[in-house]
Amino acid sequence: MYKVFINEKQLILSSEPQNSPKILNYDGSHSFDFALDLLENTASQGLNIYHSDIDQLWKDFGQYFRKIDAAGGIVLNLENKILFIHRLGKWDLPKGKIEAGESREVAAVREVEEECGISDLELKDFINATYHIYTERNGQKILKTTFWFRMFYKGNEAPKPQLEEGINEVGWKSESEIEQQILPATFQNIQLILNDFKSKFFL
Repeated sequence: MYKVFINEKQLILSSEPQNSPKILNYDGSHSFDFALDLLENTASQGLNIYHSDIDQLWKDFGQYFRKIDAAGGIVLNLENKILFIHRLGKWDLPKGKIEAGESREVAAVREVEEECGISDLELKDFINATYHIYTERNGQKILKTTFWFRMFYKGNEAPKPQLEEGINEVGWKSESEIEQQILPATFQNIQLILNDFKSKFFL
């Protein structure tokens, strides 16, 4: 099952019907036309497209868009706090586009170090991928996949925001601060990957 976000609305691609405001049996690429129109131009909050062959459904879906891959990290420090960035009124996790010839792992570490102004990160495990769709100024639809990794930082450098990327704040957040400050002001994809992180490494 894949969860893809469009304007913070959830499109679920699955092999069987799921609990969603609207459910649609996959019937070719016009199903994707319908999904985008519904989620971009109506008040509907979600849609599930299902097909018995989930691999084929995902392949067809990917061919409908121009694809961009990114990578980022959930970074823990010695106090068991997680590193967040603040940009354009939202809390986020550090991440960025994978450059040509660059591995996901290298890109993830590079982007976290660049956006947060720290170095010597320890790369640990792959967590999961998240997906969202956006429209460029020329009208082209982009499917962006972000690959997330668990990282550890044992240094004492004070993080510094990469201002040229529009980041105005970087900070280590405790579990209570995440609950009270971060989750009410972040993206659904970030909530998803934080839940995956907790379920894989803390339960």
